[in-house]
Amino acid sequence: MDYILHLCILALIYSTLATSLDLLVGHTGLISIAHAAFYGIGAYATALLSVRYGLSFPLCVLASVFVSTSLSLLISLPTLRLRGDHFVLGTFALQVIAHDVFNNWIDITKGPLGIPGIPIPDIFGWRVNSQIQFVLLASIFAGIAFSLVTLLTSAPFGRVLHAIREDDLFVSSTGHNALWFKVCASAVSASLASLAGAIYASYITYIDPTSFTVTQSILVLAMVIIGGAGSRYGPIVGAVVLLTLPEGLRFVGLNDNIAAHLREVIYGGTIVFLMMFRPQGIAGRYRFD
Repeated sequence: MDYILHLCILALIYSTLATSLDLLVGHTGLISIAHAAFYGIGAYATALLSVRYGLSFPLCVLASVFVSTSLSLLISLPTLRLRGDHFVLGTFALQVIAHDVFNNWIDITKGPLGIPGIPIPDIFGWRVNSQIQFVLLASIFAGIAFSLVTLLTSAPFGRVLHAIREDDLFVSSTGHNALWFKVCASAVSASLASLAGAIYASYITYIDPTSFTVTQSILVLAMVIIGGAGSRYGPIVGAVVLLTLPEGLRFVGLNDNIAAHLREVIYGGTIVFLMMFRPQGIAGRYRFD
């Protein structure tokens, strides 16, 4: 039962990540592989503020959102002027820089040693000290991400994002500032990713740079694509499928080293299969042709 609850918590955390990334990938048409950077910023901000300064969990979450949003606004102004493959390479560079900072800024992040002893959340007297309570807390965070993305994409703001996805030059010709809409979408996406980082750090109670690599960014992107970019429930479906499918290998009796490589084969094979036979993903409408 504990194992199932653990999977539920991770699925909810990754659902939050995938939903936030879908605002960029599925609704705006910007393929980013730097999402683990903002995920890590949320986790490190929560860990540092709670361990070193004893701030409460709500204040840590607000601080992590503020830091992630501020950095997103600072970085997105130059990077969002890039197009196509150049934008993808720009986000890749951002991810590499963020991971290097996590790994080498020893005085702040402790580098490869990581930050242990992260306290469990205490939210106005509610101490989240069991897995069932973490499921509830992670559900609240996932619900916030889902509701906010749904609200934005259903509003006129979302219709402009969809138009940018199809042709941003046409959007600019109609008098809309396409760059401003991209910057806003990027900021919201980064802030929601930091929420996932905050709950992850508090749940695991230990973080290190290995949890926020480019591999994690690619995994979250795969969840969006496989589940269905630009759809309401696609990212959630992708997060559940890619998280639970490889876990089945634990019950086959394979060696851990073999299972780890086979897990990557499953990820890649699933993406190739869907790109060939269902480019819009399991529950999506937007085709990656």
